[in-house]
Amino acid sequence: MPSADVPPPTGPAQDGPGLDLANDPSVPSVPLSVLLADPALGLRQIAGPREDRPISSTGVTELEDPTPYLIGGELLLTAGVPLPKTPEGIDAYAGRIARAGAGALGFGLVPVYDDVPSALIEACDRHGLPLLRVPDGTPFVAVSQAAHAAMTESRYRDLRRISRAQGALVTAAVRADALRSVLDRLTVQLDAWTVLLDPAGNELVASGVRPDSGAVERLRALMARTIALSRHGEAGRDRVAPSTAADHHGGLHLTVHALPGGDAGGVPPAIGVVAGTAPTAVQHSVTAVAAVLLSLLTSPRHALGGDSRSSAALVRLMLGGSPQDVASLLMPSTPGAGWIVVRGRLGGQRPGPGPDSGDYPVQLAALGTALATPYLDLREREVHALVPTAPGSPAPDPAAANRLGWTLGFSAPSATVDLAVAANQAERALRYALAAGVPNRRHRHQDLSMHSLVSAADAAALAHARFAALADAPSPGYDVLLETLRTWLAHHGSWDRTATALGLHRNTVRQRVVRIGDLLDLNLHDPDVRMELWFALRWLPGERPSTERAGTGPE
Repeated sequence: MPSADVPPPTGPAQDGPGLDLANDPSVPSVPLSVLLADPALGLRQIAGPREDRPISSTGVTELEDPTPYLIGGELLLTAGVPLPKTPEGIDAYAGRIARAGAGALGFGLVPVYDDVPSALIEACDRHGLPLLRVPDGTPFVAVSQAAHAAMTESRYRDLRRISRAQGALVTAAVRADALRSVLDRLTVQLDAWTVLLDPAGNELVASGVRPDSGAVERLRALMARTIALSRHGEAGRDRVAPSTAADHHGGLHLTVHALPGGDAGGVPPAIGVVAGTAPTAVQHSVTAVAAVLLSLLTSPRHALGGDSRSSAALVRLMLGGSPQDVASLLMPSTPGAGWIVVRGRLGGQRPGPGPDSGDYPVQLAALGTALATPYLDLREREVHALVPTAPGSPAPDPAAANRLGWTLGFSAPSATVDLAVAANQAERALRYALAAGVPNRRHRHQDLSMHSLVSAADAAALAHARFAALADAPSPGYDVLLETLRTWLAHHGSWDRTATALGLHRNTVRQRVVRIGDLLDLNLHDPDVRMELWFALRWLPGERPSTERAGTGPE
């Protein structure tokens, strides 16, 4: 018989002495309906609730009180030898077994009883204990063998499902957008909303149909409690801090799975799951695989880049190579390949991740997933990124980066030789987005414009002459005055939005613009003058792609 010295329950406390193994998805079991449907056994349920129950094991007992030897979920088989003779005694017998968490009671006919006593039927109905009639000619050992065979078959099916899910997750992990792909596959496997949370509870990447805000907040609170246990040792000196926690919200099942392999003394990211049903044993196993993969994908070695081609590109640049020399190492050399430069700024009160902070790798991995590139320069509240635009490359997801708190400016697609121009475009797009209060701004070339009607050489010469008067201007100097003018014109002469974009006081902007008008001897309130200056600014060095600068335009 099993020992009565069982470990304490790890889930909610039970009413009786047994564990709630009947509802533990990690314990192999067989649905009661499978045994009832087996014609070779001839079992029939005659009392108790009709909903299906998992049976974790079978056991034969002729003890009047078998509860010290039960752990929950059993199909308990008896011939009725210990059955009390009075209705009160029978009621107490059925009540003890029900409170111990037994899955069902099987009553075998002959030689002790020719039929199931009516008092036992009534008692099982009262206590919610399924009662099965085991016919004469069905040995108890046959019931045990059938249950074991069904559990074995179920286990094989589960292993096949786990194997297929593992293959799908590993395939997702080698994609360019690995974090999102892994979460997408996990969402399909769990039929749930899944999210990667940083230690502060911020969403990094999410997949699936988003639940209501109450469920999301409850999930964050669940993670906060789990972190508190791991930080303050509230799990007890002799117990390992929990890596998984569960809760409920409005009929939804919430679980948090901390990623393994966190830094010593640090708190790892976690997978959050919101599902309509409790997770099964298969889903627990699949989630564990996903947690390992996500832990690797957010590790410093992976997130900060350690592949040989990127390392070779860095060596070439450090030894004096040009961007054109290393571009082929960073993306496929295919027709139409190019780059988009991204500039971003982190908003709100959230602290920016620095290279020495514990969550830097996971923040980098999440932002890289959103922007569809591993080429990031993350400096606390600022980010520079290069996004490959080769055919077949994944497209950036600006909304995902916005959810991480970033405001972004995107350049137009450009060739490697024009990355400096693209960087200027991205910088100005970001300034516009910040000033306008929008999450993103893209720079777009116009295929048909007045520029196509002008000789490139003549336009560049005119632009140089137009702004020559600023070249000898004292502090803040030529470049600063040009940038102030450009930003002021881009914001249609708005002092406030220009000041916001440049990070200046509006009076400083006003003083600079007045000074520019004086130096150029132009009335900047004249729309024709503004238009001419705007076009001239576009032809200054560093403003036009090389293909346009090389063009001659109409003669």
